[in-house]
Amino acid sequence: MVRKLFAAAVAAAVGVAALARPGDIKDTVKEPTKVAAQPGGALDYTVKTIDGQEKKLSDYKGQVVLLVNVASKCGLTPQYKALESTYEKYKDKGFVVLGFPANNFGGQEPGTEAEIKQFCTTKYNVTFPMMSKISVKGDDKHPLYKFLTEGKAGEDFAGDVEWNFAKFLVDRNGNVIARFGSKTTPDSPQVTAAVEKALAAGGAKQSARAE
Repeated sequence: MVRKLFAAAVAAAVGVAALARPGDIKDTVKEPTKVAAQPGGALDYTVKTIDGQEKKLSDYKGQVVLLVNVASKCGLTPQYKALESTYEKYKDKGFVVLGFPANNFGGQEPGTEAEIKQFCTTKYNVTFPMMSKISVKGDDKHPLYKFLTEGKAGEDFAGDVEWNFAKFLVDRNGNVIARFGSKTTPDSPQVTAAVEKALAAGGAKQSARAE
């Protein structure tokens, strides 16, 4: 009996460890495209802002966009600071971060939109656009994340979001050009290089920065 209980405890521990591995996805970067995105691109979706207003992601076409699923009670939550600093560094060149709160991993985003907004603005001084809470994995996965993870954005980027703070980079034309794992920080050399390359590549006529 003791052996069975021990074996069950080990199995449970292994299961938790497997769940809590945010580094399973390999960072993938492609060249920014110089052609317009086909219909059904990453920015052809409508979401809600954290204040509950409908927002067409097409408003961000002409900018380089970093899509990130965020959480308030995760060991990676301090990445908010690097997300904000990266946004501040490049926003005047046509770059924007979009935060998507999600409670899919360990129940680490349990709060309401109002609580999430207060948390990220007061603790991390977030000024980049935050969206309403969505699901990024499972049967109720948001259509945007179905596009990002199920091969429609490109087979190189396919695969379930592995944890909080996974990152997808979209070029000015609305094409996904990079995916970075949760542990890859927003100010890492690989993310910075991809952002700068996408900004330099140009593309669709840049619109005024959408808030």
